Amino acid sequence: MTMPAGEALATSAPDHTAPPVALPDLLLVPADDRERVWFETYYQGDTQKQLTVRAVLMGSVLGAFMSLSNLYVGLKTGWSLGVAITSCILSYAIWQTFLKIGLAKEPMTILENNCMQSTATSAGASTGGTMVSAIAAYLLITGENMSFWSLFWWTAFLALLGVCMAVPMKRQMINREQLKFPSGIAAAETLRSLHAAGSDAIDKARALFIALGAGAVIKWLIEGQAALVTKSLVPAWLALPSEWALPFSIGKRSAESYALTLPVDPMMMAAGAIVGMRTAASMAVGAVLVFGVVGPQLDRAGVFKEMKLTDLSAQVAEVQLALQTAPAEKHAELNKKMVATRAKIATVENQGVEPALMIRKWSLWTGSAMMVSSGLMAFGFQWRSIGRALGGATALLRRRKSSQVDPLEAIEVPPTWMLIGLGISATGCIAILHHEWGVAWYWGLIAIALSFLLSLVACRATGETDITPIGAMGKVTQLFYGVALPNHAVANLMTAGVTAGAAGAAADLLIDLKSGYLLGANPRKQFIAQAWGIVAGTLVVVPVWYILVPTAAAIGSASKNFPAPAAEVWASVAKLLSQGLGSLHPTILMGMAVGAVLGVALTIADQYAPPPIKKWLPSATGLGLACVINFADSIAFLIGAVVAHLWQKWDGKHADKLLVPVASGIIAGESILGIAIALLQATGTL
Repeated sequence: MTMPAGEALATSAPDHTAPPVALPDLLLVPADDRERVWFETYYQGDTQKQLTVRAVLMGSVLGAFMSLSNLYVGLKTGWSLGVAITSCILSYAIWQTFLKIGLAKEPMTILENNCMQSTATSAGASTGGTMVSAIAAYLLITGENMSFWSLFWWTAFLALLGVCMAVPMKRQMINREQLKFPSGIAAAETLRSLHAAGSDAIDKARALFIALGAGAVIKWLIEGQAALVTKSLVPAWLALPSEWALPFSIGKRSAESYALTLPVDPMMMAAGAIVGMRTAASMAVGAVLVFGVVGPQLDRAGVFKEMKLTDLSAQVAEVQLALQTAPAEKHAELNKKMVATRAKIATVENQGVEPALMIRKWSLWTGSAMMVSSGLMAFGFQWRSIGRALGGATALLRRRKSSQVDPLEAIEVPPTWMLIGLGISATGCIAILHHEWGVAWYWGLIAIALSFLLSLVACRATGETDITPIGAMGKVTQLFYGVALPNHAVANLMTAGVTAGAAGAAADLLIDLKSGYLLGANPRKQFIAQAWGIVAGTLVVVPVWYILVPTAAAIGSASKNFPAPAAEVWASVAKLLSQGLGSLHPTILMGMAVGAVLGVALTIADQYAPPPIKKWLPSATGLGLACVINFADSIAFLIGAVVAHLWQKWDGKHADKLLVPVASGIIAGESILGIAIALLQATGTL
């Protein structure tokens, strides 16, 4: 008898079945009881294999591979690719192949594969984020690479710092608040579909793999075919555009001049389908206000022109200062740079400046202020929960009537582990800051404290929207040190690198821990797997950095291979803020003030507004993120949320069953093919 196509793929040995398909809605359970209910009804981390040698080895290999992909793609685009879902799919496929050819005797359990992706996520995501931002910007500013061992330990310490900071946030944001972390849901759904049996599971697996194929095809038509068109190997009509320009003008400029374009790539739409209407609609509203209203007004008022001229004038002053101290043989090169910069000033004075990039450069500060103030206000409202998550502080905050032992004490990461890890990583970061860049130990300690506070914000943003505002968090630290340490661009940059690196690593690892939570995994074992991943990622990504980027000439706007857009932004902000807060344009300061007030006001309203009103309140995180990402990405979120909402209205039964698998498949398909295209381009094949 022939099995249906999806059934053969989804069926595995009977002792490796998946947990229940859907976690009970713990939001209906009182917050104080959610951890107990989860542990008593859903936890199964002690009933099947989880932290095994084969899982850690597989995760280390896949994570190391994807750390290189993220390094390459990050230097190209400033973005990184998802690791969790991709590693799940690849691991399952590889292990099934091993079973068929006799290299393995039994399939991995679902919790082994989840532990594998814990290792892969740590290796692939938490070790490379700072390289494409702060480290690359350091190279642009100084013209020199860090020494090998300094970069090696810097990468490892930052990754460990993020892993440890994720520990208390996991218990608060995942266990108690039940934040979505859409990629974590997608990874868990991917694993369920791969391991489950039964008609519903088969339907989900089939839907996931069909969507995966569709996502891969679209990714190829956008990026793979575009690369072939560039080489004149195929006609242009075979490639899809990455975005479509809106067909109207605002004043004398086209909509495209203000970055008002519609999305084609469905990955962000899939994330919007998981996130939901409130946050997605808030992002769309914020994007329209920033790019369609505020941006054009600032452009007409000449603000963007003033900002660009200020930046170019600062470059002229920098060259003039260099001429005073540089040896005679360098004068010709510096004078050439001076002439080129003055020519740019003349062009801007006569022709103005294209506003598309300037809008985000301006709105970045407003969005950062909004997300930071909202996150810290939300943190203030949750002070009891945070205290309990940190362990031991509960008794100081309130007395519990019951003397029952915390049921999660044996499986959550012990506070002592977290404190030891924080002590090692923080000491290492402070020592390197002082040794390499002369940052006093107390400024380094403040950078660590800021990292914790801003990691709360970044992790909450990731939990709500699946976007981690790493750049925005780094800018907050840059702003602080721009005031505290004026005229110290490198110190400004690297202290911000601590914040961004830790916040990015913590958010990525919470996505992974969300997946484990949904599958009933043991979080302590996931923490150990994440620690191993740091070793694997650091051992691979640091040596390859020196191969890809041997000198400053290899990156930046003048480089054809690695434009490093994120690093360019970091470097320009560091140079700007080295002159202090007064160097910011007055309208930026006004935007920051408005953003901070809105963030506080919306968070308070969300806390106290009655339910009928609360559902119509915009999300502060959504509005803030709209200020720091592309207009098209915010609209993509809205499209995905609207499609999901309509599907739910028209056919709720199938939507409940298939929405997350379809969205997960699209994300997985694009992630896998995105890595493949990046590798083909890196080798010159494409």
